[in-house]
Amino acid sequence: MLANTQSGSFAPINRAYNQVYQPNRLSIGLVLPLEAYSVGATPTMCNHIQAAQLAETLGFTALWLRDVPFNVPSFGDPGQMYDPFVYLGTLAAVTEKIALGTASIILPLRHPAHVAKAAATVDVLSDGRLLLGVASGDRTEEYPAMAQSYPDRGERFRDSVAYIRAVGAPYPQHTSAHGDLSGGIDLLPKPNGPRLPLLITGGSQQTPEWVAQNGDGWMTYPRDATSQGHVIGDYRARLVAVGQPDKPVMQSLYVDLLDTADAPARPIHLGFQSGTHFLRRYLQEIESLGVNHVALNLRFNGGSIDSTLKRLADDLLPDFS
Repeated sequence: MLANTQSGSFAPINRAYNQVYQPNRLSIGLVLPLEAYSVGATPTMCNHIQAAQLAETLGFTALWLRDVPFNVPSFGDPGQMYDPFVYLGTLAAVTEKIALGTASIILPLRHPAHVAKAAATVDVLSDGRLLLGVASGDRTEEYPAMAQSYPDRGERFRDSVAYIRAVGAPYPQHTSAHGDLSGGIDLLPKPNGPRLPLLITGGSQQTPEWVAQNGDGWMTYPRDATSQGHVIGDYRARLVAVGQPDKPVMQSLYVDLLDTADAPARPIHLGFQSGTHFLRRYLQEIESLGVNHVALNLRFNGGSIDSTLKRLADDLLPDFS
């Protein structure tokens, strides 16, 4: 296992980024919808606003939404079904302090001007509570449905990031396959902070050096401790190599929380079933590896979501901020 060598603080961006990501600390967020549903099923979205508000009241640091334009049966998961930016606007209106994140917006399937405007709007209306996770996408069936090419999505992703960064400045000048900005028009509103906090998911069809250079943080997936320690160490080594400051790392985790606190772990898809004791040890371990935030997904949870959230809050949140 590699030791966590973070120090100091991450460069401030907005309220959400500054609250959720702290060096040498792990915070806990939740993936929406906050309900259990099986592979191939669609969530009911019943009481979803109340569940989000409960998560905020209990002290979870972030809510995460996925961008799933089409329900692809072979993939087996339609996400929360709602358009992420419309849903973020609703959540911004019914919550006060919890961070609102996307994990992740599929940039090759959207024009970056629309992404930048929608994201900045959410950021302003929520008083700086947006975290913009972005990805190149992996549901091949969606691309022909939008007359887009799948093989070159990496190039379009890279161009979209450059465009989004460009329109954060007043009256930008920028030319790419997405359009020409001559400096005579401006995109409003501007983000709450100096820029949108943009987090790259996985490799997104880019080189590791590009990911380190261009993101404000990195979203990755759960791995065994040795592998996770190595990939996080590699990421932070690349930050140094390309002259970037330290940046946060976050990961997802599917959890089925059992009633018995000391119940042993059993693997499930991209996570495990266990009691809170094992889950605490796991979170402490990934915190020591340099993970700054974990987004828990309760899709396969067997118990009541409300009671699960309360047990997580009572048993785990005091140890993680």
